[in-house]
Amino acid sequence: MGYLRVDHDAVDDGSEARDVLETYRMFARDKGWIARIEASIDNGLAAEVAVEKEQSATRSRMARATDAYLRERLSDLDDLSNRLLRILAGRQAGAATLPEDAVLVARNLGPAELLDYGTRLRAVVLEEGAVSSHAVIVARALAIPLVVQAEKATREALDGDQILVDGDSGVVHLRPEDSVRAAFLEKLAMRAEAQEQYSALRALPACGTCGTTVALHMNAGLMAELPSLEGAGAEGGGLYRTELQFLIRSSVPRRSQQAALYARIMNAAKGRPVVFRTLDIGSDKVLPYLKPQEEPNPALGWRAIRVGLDRRGVMRMQVQALLRGAEGRPLQVMFPMVAQFEEFKAARQLVLDAVAREKTMGHRVPSDLKIGAMLETPSLAFAPNQFFEMTDFLSIGGNDLKQFFFAADRENERVRRRYDTLNVSFLTFIRQIVERCDALGTPSAFVARMRAAR
Repeated sequence: MGYLRVDHDAVDDGSEARDVLETYRMFARDKGWIARIEASIDNGLAAEVAVEKEQSATRSRMARATDAYLRERLSDLDDLSNRLLRILAGRQAGAATLPEDAVLVARNLGPAELLDYGTRLRAVVLEEGAVSSHAVIVARALAIPLVVQAEKATREALDGDQILVDGDSGVVHLRPEDSVRAAFLEKLAMRAEAQEQYSALRALPACGTCGTTVALHMNAGLMAELPSLEGAGAEGGGLYRTELQFLIRSSVPRRSQQAALYARIMNAAKGRPVVFRTLDIGSDKVLPYLKPQEEPNPALGWRAIRVGLDRRGVMRMQVQALLRGAEGRPLQVMFPMVAQFEEFKAARQLVLDAVAREKTMGHRVPSDLKIGAMLETPSLAFAPNQFFEMTDFLSIGGNDLKQFFFAADRENERVRRRYDTLNVSFLTFIRQIVERCDALGTPSAFVARMRAAR
């Protein structure tokens, strides 16, 4: 069934958005999906009816899934099925007659359908969706503002309606009054002015009123984000989340694929340092090909470094890929969710063993290797001095650390606002960590995350 063609030229080669499309293509060529549709046709159903039948059955199965990531793939299924139905009916995508400055309002959207519209869209508003969806990844790569979870958007919006989309705050104004429109335009002007001011400051050192100069690095998880390093004036990549490459695939990426990606990341950084965080999976990030674990509280369960130490083959393959992707350049590797000194010690030894093996095989190894840890659990702050002396650097993971410090789930709207970065108790705790790092000569950094899609 060679009925689908995805335009890979719409996104950068080697980007995470391109990987999304590769995953989408594998979904389209799934033998079980195709076989069930063909069996229904052989039994006398029309092709369109057979596709709709399989779409409904698969939706029913996936809707019952307890894993949030799998449920979010429903949009990919609908995108795939709807594209096939359009082709069978001889209809073209709506992008052909797209008006100027169009904003797309839909219940949900898949990555390939978004590429049908491309950059001709000014914004996208979805009733469903999640910030981790494939459509969001592609939208980010195309620089298209996208707002998810806009309730009743398709019922309220009509063709030709004026709509204002504020992607920064996740707010949509439908049929805005003149005062709202004027305020929105004023906000755009103020933002443009602020951007000009920021651009003038980006080359200056980040120096506080106390005289302390700090290094500012950019967090990333997409190849498409790395070109922003230079434009933002960042001194490097403080955290590269390697799990996205694993989350958007239907099987574990091969070692050669991982190594090629890591090499492209370092090439895109143009000599700036990049800290690679090893797989941070579990909790709200579940691999589609890894059997989900039934846990009462996944955030406090089998995740991150715990998965890596229990599945050492996966961790070892990723470490080997990082070593080879460095191609002899300096490399910084960081382990997430370390709660005990013994965990870091075991993971660090795995890296050192991999380096020794690469040398034995005659492969190039990094000219300088730094192995660090993320402090995301309060317990690690009280680890023995040997831990702080052994680790090459320590990154304080603000989001998870606050979640455990305040015992407040950051995804739970009822309690999420209870944890506050500027809380006196939390700041005192951070100061204690930094003072201990300074006393033992351990470089430290604070890592925070901001989501681009609302």
